[in-house]
Amino acid sequence: MKTLSTRRWEPVKEGADITIITGHFGSGKTEISINLALEARKTNARTAIADLDIVNPYYRARDARDIFEQNGIELIAPAERLAAADLPIVPGDMSRVIYDNAYKLIVDAGGDKDGTTALGQFYNDWKDMKPEVLFILNANRPYVSTLAGAVETLQKIEIASRLKITGIINNANVGSETTLQDVEKGLILSKELSEELGIPLLNTMVPEHLSAVSAGMAAESQVKVISRYLKLPWEM
Repeated sequence: MKTLSTRRWEPVKEGADITIITGHFGSGKTEISINLALEARKTNARTAIADLDIVNPYYRARDARDIFEQNGIELIAPAERLAAADLPIVPGDMSRVIYDNAYKLIVDAGGDKDGTTALGQFYNDWKDMKPEVLFILNANRPYVSTLAGAVETLQKIEIASRLKITGIINNANVGSETTLQDVEKGLILSKELSEELGIPLLNTMVPEHLSAVSAGMAAESQVKVISRYLKLPWEM
């Protein structure tokens, strides 16, 4: 006699197409988040970017409000009067977008395990949606300039967020002074990290001033040219 399975049936959650951006402090997460949101807006009528960076007072997606408004991108962030506050404020309307499958959602998380902890609040919301979770590696940052440091940082982020990294992005840079050698150095470390952990290396980000000389790297990693939208106070 056949026995019936007692396995509980659970429907797959439907919701937004979600990309979560993580990494070490100063890796360039916010600039990449802005660029990805602008790229996504070309094909998605409803595109949103969520600012979950509750740690860094300088580079935060909320500082690009005007850019998002001009391009029809919804910004999910603390109220504008609190934009410059260095407070652990998490926007309250995240769930509205998470469960709307019409949205492409880019999530700009804080740096390292401390900044990424905010992601854990939404784990039960998006865990079954299988979001894309990208680790941004800037090999010019001291702690993640070695394979051991990069591995430890990535794994701590996974523990804090309770999410698995699905892709690695090489974003080796030193701001406007970035050279092709900086990017190539980052590509070597990114490939080592990818091989060590079995996580695919998806892209190498190249600043606009290097776009003409970066073609040679395309054979090892898909190259994406990104624009710089945010500047530090002393660069204004």
